[in-house]
Amino acid sequence: MQSEAERGITDQQGQKDPAYAGLPSKPGFDTAIFAGGCFWCMVSPFDELPGIVSVVSGYTGGHTENPTYDEVASETTGHAEAVRIVFEPEIFPYKRLLELFWQQIDPTDAGGQFQDRGASYRTAIFTSNDQQRKEAEASKRDLQKSGRFKSKIVTEITEAGPFYPAEEEHQDYYKRSFGHYRLYRQHSGRDTFIHEHWDTDRDRERLRQQLTETEYNVMIRGDMETAFDNAYWNETRPGTYVDRLSGDPLFDAADKYDAGDGWPAFSKTSGSRLVKREAALGSNTVRTALVSRLTGIKLGYLLYDGPGDERLHYRVNSAALRFVPQDEME
Repeated sequence: MQSEAERGITDQQGQKDPAYAGLPSKPGFDTAIFAGGCFWCMVSPFDELPGIVSVVSGYTGGHTENPTYDEVASETTGHAEAVRIVFEPEIFPYKRLLELFWQQIDPTDAGGQFQDRGASYRTAIFTSNDQQRKEAEASKRDLQKSGRFKSKIVTEITEAGPFYPAEEEHQDYYKRSFGHYRLYRQHSGRDTFIHEHWDTDRDRERLRQQLTETEYNVMIRGDMETAFDNAYWNETRPGTYVDRLSGDPLFDAADKYDAGDGWPAFSKTSGSRLVKREAALGSNTVRTALVSRLTGIKLGYLLYDGPGDERLHYRVNSAALRFVPQDEME
């Protein structure tokens, strides 16, 4: 079965069905549809990642056409709030989308998500082809076997049908209405749940066994390694610096410079949106910590004494990185 983007679905009059509007026809693109409760919270985890073309909030899985937000919220249409992700599988595979999806939801809750109750807030994976279904079912089985959740995984896996984009005010809500989104998310209980189930003592012990003491202290505890006594502080070869755990590209050697402080220094990230900034409190100071977006490992700190107009100085620990020389890159 072809993806929505490939089949160009039309209605009975031969016109492009509005439920499939906005999908690119470029070969190599595919579509993923996930329901994870309030769709406001399901955009930012996927948005602006490498290989992600678009993330649209909308409604799917129901029995009415062109439903509105109020109609879906009334629990009379059968639709779930969902996001439709157009992506490039060669850059960001569907399996990785599934991994990220599970980390956003409570897959054991059949009655909604967190403070939002009702079928319109159910969790679901809407698959576009047989391969997606196989990967989704395998992913669900693996999660159940992992023991991360004591209760049964109840997230449904079903064939994708028409997807109706939500009203404009609901698109990119985490950007459009940041203040309200932040308050809603904090009070919903979602982030607390995610932290309790995806940052456990078991996870940290597994990493402790996998990493050296220095790597663990740097990536998990946020320590800085010893200046002038680390792998890449004076590395000058062309190449890419990737997340030590996942291999995600974080920094390019072309943006590396000698800050004279004994740690790898970069003037910018690779541009892949895989490095995020977080406030780090401690020692009566506030610093900007650098965190790898998809693995959550701590990388170092952002300073403002670097070269260029923005004066950005990404001070990064070698222990959090793996260097891939240019002549070894695919």
